[in-house]
Amino acid sequence: MRKITLSFTILAASLLTFSCGNSQAVQSSQEVKTSLNVNVQQSEVEELLKYLSSNELAGRQTGTEGIELAAQRIEKVFEANGIQKYFDTYRHNFEINGVEGFNIVGMLEGNDPKLKDEFIVLGAHYDHIGIQESVEGDSIANGANDNAAGTVAVVELAKKFAEIDNNKRSIMFVLFSAEEMGLVGAKRIAQELKEDKLDLYALFNFEMIGVPMNDKDYIGYLTGYENSNFAEKFNEYSGEKVLGFLPQAKEYNLFKRSDNYPFFEEFNVPAQTISTFDFTNYDYYHHVADEAEKLDLEHMTNVIESVIPGILKMANTPEKEIKLNKQLSE
Repeated sequence: MRKITLSFTILAASLLTFSCGNSQAVQSSQEVKTSLNVNVQQSEVEELLKYLSSNELAGRQTGTEGIELAAQRIEKVFEANGIQKYFDTYRHNFEINGVEGFNIVGMLEGNDPKLKDEFIVLGAHYDHIGIQESVEGDSIANGANDNAAGTVAVVELAKKFAEIDNNKRSIMFVLFSAEEMGLVGAKRIAQELKEDKLDLYALFNFEMIGVPMNDKDYIGYLTGYENSNFAEKFNEYSGEKVLGFLPQAKEYNLFKRSDNYPFFEEFNVPAQTISTFDFTNYDYYHHVADEAEKLDLEHMTNVIESVIPGILKMANTPEKEIKLNKQLSE
């Protein structure tokens, strides 16, 4: 642990001079990744993905036994890796139309006496749409890409940041429920955290990252790309083009269609989503055939590994450098 921490400290200063497209920056990024041991075990990505999207969980619809099983597995991983509770338990409970729902919430407190009061939220929804009309004898909408994939990313990031143990700001990990019912889980917790006067720096949400895009010079697109300097600064921090702009994301207003949006509404800070589903590379959106075997595990693992240096730099800069564009912040 100490060796990882010291390596990061030595190299952190070099990250301050990163700029996109600079060959030296890319080289430095690889050095940082090596020093931090950002390697994520693909076998562990596969294991959790297959469990969350298994028939046993019956599509993880909010209020069902399937999502209860998913929650228990996530809680077990959090506990085993020393992820702290933000509330009294890992669960943030709410009710929607008589249905009991709960978000799963963990955190790693920052190690800086001042900056630890500022939070970065990493989120993904772990619910899906449950049992649907049968297609060729299959009626379970397993929700592998939507959004077991994003859930796996957040859980693996929690494990990795607990291992690295060098974040000045606090990092909160939130798995949202009732996203498929209208972003309800995100709305409820955003409202409560706002009432608690949480100092939210930014939210980074993971949605449908299970398959790669074709012919792109970036790893994933960022919804609401033009709303802030998030992508610009994140790529600078990473030393490579992790985040890019997808015209269809703006055309379909995806910024308002995932769990990032309630946090933007409540806090008026950068709250955006990374995705690699571009409407041409996966045919099984809300389909019973959205199953783990159709996803690209190497790509998923690469996405998770690639965001680690950027998130760590976000957690350690002296000032909040990622900001909304002026017209949105006024």
